[in-house]
Amino acid sequence: MTTALSTALGKDQRHRTKQEFVYRTLRDAIIRCDLQPGERLVIDDLARRLEVSAIPVREALQLLQSERLVVNVPHVGATVAPISRDSILEVFTVLEGLELVAAREAAARATDGQVERLGEIVAEMDRAVAAHRLDEWADLNTRFHLAFSRLTGMPLLEEMMAQVLDRWDRVRRYFFSGVLMHRVERAQEEHRTLFDALTRRDTCRLEETVRQHNRGALAAYTAYLEGSPT
Repeated sequence: MTTALSTALGKDQRHRTKQEFVYRTLRDAIIRCDLQPGERLVIDDLARRLEVSAIPVREALQLLQSERLVVNVPHVGATVAPISRDSILEVFTVLEGLELVAAREAAARATDGQVERLGEIVAEMDRAVAAHRLDEWADLNTRFHLAFSRLTGMPLLEEMMAQVLDRWDRVRRYFFSGVLMHRVERAQEEHRTLFDALTRRDTCRLEETVRQHNRGALAAYTAYLEGSPT
């Protein structure tokens, strides 16, 4: 936690209120798992590390609690929210629903140029997999899914996709060695299938692959959790 929060102090804080600065710093640290699920968030300690008063820290924690990234545990206080089976199920269920809409709209609306640019991301992902640069592939995966949603020309859908991908980002970082690194090649094959179906404007195949992609990922996380001792 010390490194993550200290790094934030080196960033440009102009045009930000103290509350926004604390909120963004803590939120980024939670999403990146620099602040681990279940970790205590002591207001006075955070205020000292971030060089602010307790007030913006308290306000930021309230915002994070409203996003369910922070929870209050009896006799413990504010802690980083756990990553539960239910929360993982929620991520992939919502993601599948959004991407089914995106598939239909992208097939109908995307220009050839937009589809070509999506293909460039897929090619970058292929190179990352071939070079075993899995962290890079995971970041490109987020870019791919955001770009896919952008093809719809629907800003609200893109905004919702970004929110869900934030939650997925936290899940994949936390379970990176246990789940994601073992699924990369299969997932990348599914990305290529999505891109091919989009190129052909094959809506049925797009929707089928979206379901397969999200349900396969969910099954991998579920299997890992069921096999873990906790």
